[in-house]
Amino acid sequence: MEPEQSFYDYLKNISETQSPIDFVLIYDNLDRFVDGALVTLQLTFLALLVGGIIAVPLTIARAYRKPFLSPAIRVYTYVFCGTPLLVQVYLFYFGLGQFTAVQESFLWDPILSSPWWCVMIAFTLNTAAYTTEFLRGAIETTPHGEVEAAKACGMSPYARMRLVVLPSAFRRALPAYSNEVIFTLHGSVIASTVTLQDLLGVGRWLNGRYYLAYEGFLTAMVFYMAIVFMITFAFRLAEKRFLGHLRPRETPQPGAARVAA
Repeated sequence: MEPEQSFYDYLKNISETQSPIDFVLIYDNLDRFVDGALVTLQLTFLALLVGGIIAVPLTIARAYRKPFLSPAIRVYTYVFCGTPLLVQVYLFYFGLGQFTAVQESFLWDPILSSPWWCVMIAFTLNTAAYTTEFLRGAIETTPHGEVEAAKACGMSPYARMRLVVLPSAFRRALPAYSNEVIFTLHGSVIASTVTLQDLLGVGRWLNGRYYLAYEGFLTAMVFYMAIVFMITFAFRLAEKRFLGHLRPRETPQPGAARVAA
């Protein structure tokens, strides 16, 4: 107890005498920010997971120009990539409730009347659209030699897609997907506009309750920066592991071996 109490007194002393920011208030409400961070992470990574699963078949149909499917998928990606995420969330949360048929459907009480589910659906469809587009580009730029080698080995089209084309596309799409993960995390702040207590929602609550200007937003910012740092670090490790063979190798200088000897 003594170390904790001394740290608390230290924060209190700084807040009262040296800093315009109330660190004691932030410390007392850290549990709320942790809960808000869990809501943010839950929304972000569940949307990325489900959206990624949806994007794979859409990408294949889009890349190989499947009749009827490819134009419909193109319209879907254009709508969700061409409109703000905030508008999409509002359409699901506020818009669907305006229709009597939706309110009387079996999906209203468990799903469509819940702000969490409305945000989750909007995030999932949004990230699925973006993922479909950059995965399509990765598939279309698959080196021709890889496909020809798979054909020479007698692989069926399904086996080529499963064992050669998709793994190659996933590896080369890693840098773009890391940006998509971070953009989805940043976009999750929209959840606070429909009453969800995510990180930004907790920051707004703290500032509103105690009539503050900085404490809530600064604390939320630090949490977001820490999460982005961990995401970036994880993707750098993944790129080093899966894209290391694509990096240019240093060529030894003429005579270097003789000098070393």
